[in-house]
Amino acid sequence: ENIFRAGGVESGNISLGGNVFVLGSKPDGSAWRVGIKDPRDESSLAIILPLQDAYAITSGGYERYFEENGKTYHHIIDPATGYPADSGLRGVTVIDPCSTRADALTTALFVMGLDKGMKFCEENKIAAVFITSDKQVYTTSKTGDYAFEFLGEKKGYTYAE
Repeated sequence: ENIFRAGGVESGNISLGGNVFVLGSKPDGSAWRVGIKDPRDESSLAIILPLQDAYAITSGGYERYFEENGKTYHHIIDPATGYPADSGLRGVTVIDPCSTRADALTTALFVMGLDKGMKFCEENKIAAVFITSDKQVYTTSKTGDYAFEFLGEKKGYTYAE
């Protein structure tokens, strides 16, 4: 972000997998459209967020994992157990102006699980999207600041308001 601004760049986007940064708006003045992947079908999207000057960072257990003896082991470790977090979540996205904070929050929220994570976000005014293992999508009240587009219904997801 700082390199863009120092170089006089007023508009652009960078996508590094689950880490997306958008600077300013698109050349036509509209917000950038940032997609949140469907954790069950990474070639399609569950939600589209219109963003300007923000990071959308996602953590999930669906990209980096392995299976052994019928059990899936992903890379997000619960520090209380030393094993992959079994929180009932498939993915968490945080929208924030700070990439470091958003990245740390997504991992922590994933480990916390839906109930504790939603409560934490509401208490701290964090914009977040939670996708559960049973295909429910939850958003925090702060996410209402973004007129997001829910695409998951066609894929069997339910938007839990």
